[in-house]
Amino acid sequence: MTHERPKILWIATTAENMSPDWAAETAVSGSEAIRHLRNSFFDVVVIHTAVPEWSTDELLEESVRAQAGVPVLVCDAGASVADAVRYIRLGAHDVAGPGADIVSLVESAAEIRRGQIAARSVQRDSPWRKFLVGSSRAMLRTVEVIRLVGGRRSTVLITGETGTGKEMVARALHMAGPRANLPMVAVNCNALPENLLEAELFGHVKGAFTGAIQHRVGRFEQANRGTLFLDEVGDLPLDIQTKLLRVLQEREFQRVGSSETIRVDVRVIAATNRDLVELIRAGQFREDLYYRLNVVPISTPPLRERLEDIPVLAHHFIEKICRVESISLRRLPPETLAHLSSYSWPGNVRQLENMIERALALSGDREVLYPSDFALASSAARKIAAQPDSSVDVPDTGLDFDQTVGRIERQILEQALQKAGGNKTAAAGMLGLKRTTLAAKLKNLEASAG
Repeated sequence: MTHERPKILWIATTAENMSPDWAAETAVSGSEAIRHLRNSFFDVVVIHTAVPEWSTDELLEESVRAQAGVPVLVCDAGASVADAVRYIRLGAHDVAGPGADIVSLVESAAEIRRGQIAARSVQRDSPWRKFLVGSSRAMLRTVEVIRLVGGRRSTVLITGETGTGKEMVARALHMAGPRANLPMVAVNCNALPENLLEAELFGHVKGAFTGAIQHRVGRFEQANRGTLFLDEVGDLPLDIQTKLLRVLQEREFQRVGSSETIRVDVRVIAATNRDLVELIRAGQFREDLYYRLNVVPISTPPLRERLEDIPVLAHHFIEKICRVESISLRRLPPETLAHLSSYSWPGNVRQLENMIERALALSGDREVLYPSDFALASSAARKIAAQPDSSVDVPDTGLDFDQTVGRIERQILEQALQKAGGNKTAAAGMLGLKRTTLAAKLKNLEASAG
């Protein structure tokens, strides 16, 4: 992804460690820094060295107060764990200790900042956009389709893996059109037994079948002039598919047990995680219904194809869950975001949300979530452990355990660094380690080699 240069406020008495790729303004005093923050927008603030007459704590608090939402990076080579915790509680986005890759930390914070601002800006212009979090190319393609067809009554078929947010896309479609103030009625087509599904969709009259003790209005009538969302439409029985096809063609139906024809004005959105073309070949789905549903196709991308959206998604879920639970916001340092971005997420966005909820629940009152709070690497390790490893062979004469383990550890670290392009933060995330832990391991290995 390409972006314009991040705008940085560099608070220091020296320009050391500044990147030429930044659009940076410098401040050599606390009052000058606050003046900059009140007069200009910044992607990131870096408190690099102490400035006269201001403590780091005071500068941090005033910076956060002067420009709401700006991530502040504190560089403190002598910071203890207690110092780092204090900085985070005062509002720091992250704390850079000795040997930290400041350029990487700043660019990561700027990326998150821009994603949040872009999402909020679009949401203000288009209220329906709030249902679609992210600005990856895959997500923007979906947004553009919704922008084009949201105001029409065209039937839409949403396909995608479980957990990719198909219902959120359906809600965005509903909210993007003139039916937004009318009901959107959702039906899960595999949640009801076949003998009740027809009555659920079309309603029934009193006495139509055993247990029908009163008239019932079906979901199509409930959604009249609004939107009907048929989730898991690939699981519809064939006889219900035939009746659904007639409704889509004629916009009319009959309640179960009645001969009265009821006309409706309903926009239908269907979704499925199944391959309907394969179901057609297997004789389990009507081809004519498929073409009637698939007027406008939308495919929701799996999370592994939009990993760049993970920082914004993660912060979105943290804000949502913390608001519901009435707890203070938690922070995700760069090594945690790198860790989350290195995972393939087979359960997609839903799995990410569940993992964040679990991490929030099990981290107690701690205000920072670390890679170890997300049991992603451990599950991968279990898969690896289940496979025989032919690279280690214990000879009858024995071996040097520490030397062998050290060799394997070095191979793992070197491979992670290679895949991360030398970025230690990203490599640490791949391995479920803190960046400082990775750095310490590398240092120990170098010392052993020496």
